[in-house]
Parts: sequence; structure tokens; C-alpha cells
Amino acid sequence: CLMTSLPPLVDSFGRRHNNLRLSVTDRCNLRCFYCMPADDVEFVAREELLTFEEIGRFVTVAARLGVDKLRITGGEPLVRRDLPVLIEKLAAIDGIQDIGLSTNGILLGEQARDLFAAGLRRINVSLDALDPVRFKEVTRREGHEKVLEGLQAAKDAGFDPIKINAVAIRGLTEDQLIPFGRFARESGVEVRFIEFMPLDADNAWDRNRVLFASEIRSRLEAEFGPLVARGRPDPTAPSSDFEFADGRGRVGFIASVSEPFCGMCNRFRLTADGKLRNCLFSLIETDIKTILRDGGTDEQMIESIRSSIHEKAEGHEINTARFVQPDRPMFSIGG
Repeated sequence: CLMTSLPPLVDSFGRRHNNLRLSVTDRCNLRCFYCMPADDVEFVAREELLTFEEIGRFVTVAARLGVDKLRITGGEPLVRRDLPVLIEKLAAIDGIQDIGLSTNGILLGEQARDLFAAGLRRINVSLDALDPVRFKEVTRREGHEKVLEGLQAAKDAGFDPIKINAVAIRGLTEDQLIPFGRFARESGVEVRFIEFMPLDADNAWDRNRVLFASEIRSRLEAEFGPLVARGRPDPTAPSSDFEFADGRGRVGFIASVSEPFCGMCNRFRLTADGKLRNCLFSLIETDIKTILRDGGTDEQMIESIRSSIHEKAEGHEINTARFVQPDRPMFSIGG
């Protein structure tokens, strides 16, 4: 049978890779400064994007190698037309057990029901500010109300869990920490704070602008009382999760700069234009699209995936003098 599973994807450090992030577009309806340039963004030509059939074929092969978790990203994945059709296709692939989506929420209000019906169950909404003025400073666009409507629509559609991912930036979003803590306590949505990473299009990242997870936690505790660690049911999850001591509300911290979790990483990613990356910060890409479009075999694809994972570095080295920021900013790699 063609679908026989193969030995799993293990890199040279013994990390087993079962978690694939799929970017479906590099286009976005916001312009967050830590991800995209403000103007004159050069997007990939549409014919260079992988088709749903090509993505489906790649995932079918990856599933034979033990991939069982997918996350759909972008750009903003909801600007890709007919996304529920792709979700349904992926959910039907033998071996795929879990599909998540990362979105900025602007289009979620109109698509939440269709996405749920297609088999999607988990949604992360990127929202860095609850205050509309601050929201516009970060995103350089309007749309704050739409995101809140999208969160409500996701809840109404049956999504659970719904998580907010908030990038914490010193000198910009400190005043949002307590409102987010309150929001987590009142809404039932888990808020995860992410340290600002060097993937901005303007190359303006500065370590001094990273608001560290430990500081965020101290501020939340000063306002709301102790946070109790919830442990990590999944040791490969990037977030350290906590709940407020009175049991009302959950928050998480993704300390990618101050406490890198590379040692447990099980993720790799496929860009919207068909390049395989074994790390968000990787400087090397493996061309999958050519195999898909030039009559390449599944065996060639398997070989390419294995070799990409085998070449994975021990960690991203953000905290060393050796760190080199990738040429591609976040929107182009896939969140």
C-alpha cells in the first residue's frame, strides 16, 4: 500500500518532527511593523504559490513520515480564497490528527462557521493591543473592532480553545499587559505573550525592545495576584502556561528570546511558495515546489524532507554574536 508509514523525521539532535506549519499566502491585510514593511511590499506572484492540490500532496507524504499536526499560517491565511476547501482536504488525509490556524482575525467574523464546518478546531488570533490607538500603531491599519468581532464569531462557531497571541514590545505595548490580563480573566480566551523576535522587514529589531516573559509575569502578578504554573502536557509546546490563583483565566508566555525552547522543537515549515525551512530562523531553504511541478516522485520529496530535517541546527542563536537574521521577514516565511 502506498500509504505505509516510514521511519519518523528525526534530526541529528534526536528531535522528532511531527508538527508542520503551512503558509498559504504571503499577503496580509495588516502591516504590523515587526513582520512587514509599511509600504511597497513585494508579494510572491500568485502562480508561484502552491495550489491546494500541491499542498495536499506534500502533506500526504509528510504524514507518512509521522507528521500529524498542522498549523495553517500566512501572511494572513484568511485572504487565501476558499481556505475551508483546503482545510477539509487536509483533515481527510490519513494520519493528520490536529489542524490549527493562526490569523489576525480581521476576516474571522465572516469565515469562522465555514472553517469550523471544514474540520478546523483550534484558532490562534494575533492581537497585540486591546486599545484601538495602540492597535493602529502596531498594525498601521484600522480593524481593531473587526478582530474582536472575529473572536466572538469563533466562540459562537464552537472553537475551543481560542488563544490570543500578543507580541510584547518595550516602549510600545507595556500598557496593554494589564488589560490583556483582565481580558483573559473575563473572556475565557487564553492570552499568550510572545517576546519580540528579530524577523521584522525593516531589520530594526533591538534586544532592548524585548519585553521579557519574566517581567510580564511580574506585572500581571502585581495586579491580579499569583500565577500558578499549569505544567506542559506537551513538552514540545513553545508556551509556558499559567492560570490565575483564583482559577479565573489563563495566560501563557512564549519566551523565544529569553528562554529559547529549541531543544524540544518538533516544528518545520513550508512557505507559501513551496520552500521547506527546518527552523523559523533558518538561512537555508529546500525547494519542494520544483519536485511538485516538474514530475518529481514522492521518494524525491521524502529524501528532500529528510535531508532538510537532518541539517537542522541545534538552535536559533538569537542570543549569540553568531546570529544572522534571515533575509525573509516573517510574512514571507509564514508565521
